[in-house]
Amino acid sequence: MNENLPPCPECSGTYTYEMGALLVCPECGHEWSATSSEAPDGESGASGEKVIKDAVGNVLADGDTVTVIKALKVKGSPSGIKAGTKVRNIKLVDGVDGHDIDCRVEGFGNMQLKSSVVKKA
Repeated sequence: MNENLPPCPECSGTYTYEMGALLVCPECGHEWSATSSEAPDGESGASGEKVIKDAVGNVLADGDTVTVIKALKVKGSPSGIKAGTKVRNIKLVDGVDGHDIDCRVEGFGNMQLKSSVVKKA
């Protein structure tokens, strides 16, 4: 094994090895990026901030415009939000139950959406 590789951040195992762009721990199976402190699943960035990605993996930021990719039911409305609806000027928040986008949807008002049901426009 290469002595220049860091120990596993999960179990502190010393037998890490490189597999492509990732480092892998054979003891616990944990994989992480060798070049940055960002977690492989994109949960936290280098500065410790939470990184929010859309349904196809694009990183979202405040003020972005997104498109809803599937029809959503809205309580109290006879018709929900249709797929393809554009939502402008989103705000990323630490919402409840996975709702991490605060926005205003035309015809429905202010609401929170999950990043898994939108894609960056």
